[in-house]
Amino acid sequence: MNHYTLAEMVPGLTEEFTVTVTAEMMEAFQAITGDVSPIHIDAEYAKGRGYPGRVVYGMLGASFFSTLAGVYLPGEHCLLHGVECKFAKPVFIGDTLTVKGTVLRVSEIGSEAEIKAVITNQNGQRVTRGIIKAGLAK
Repeated sequence: MNHYTLAEMVPGLTEEFTVTVTAEMMEAFQAITGDVSPIHIDAEYAKGRGYPGRVVYGMLGASFFSTLAGVYLPGEHCLLHGVECKFAKPVFIGDTLTVKGTVLRVSEIGSEAEIKAVITNQNGQRVTRGIIKAGLAK
């Protein structure tokens, strides 16, 4: 876990990590959220819609923005103020995702950093992008 403070957060600072999406993650997300949309839980249904298999919950992928902020950038001293995200391409079980954040701006007022966040798959395709507003200790 990283320990960046507000003073250490400078524009251009970047951190990243990788994670592989598993069927167990999908099952846990379904259990937590109650989302039983067939595109996420029925492979045949998803194939009928033109996908190679079950589509990973967009919010499961976006949840890695919480890991990015709370563990990597800034890490320990973070309290999320907001996350805005866009889903560019679908994610599938077995995909290995690289979650990367880059500090765009830092504001002493409100002790907040704005972080550009991008998730790419193993093929280098951008699947999710977002803006994280992270509150920090000074």
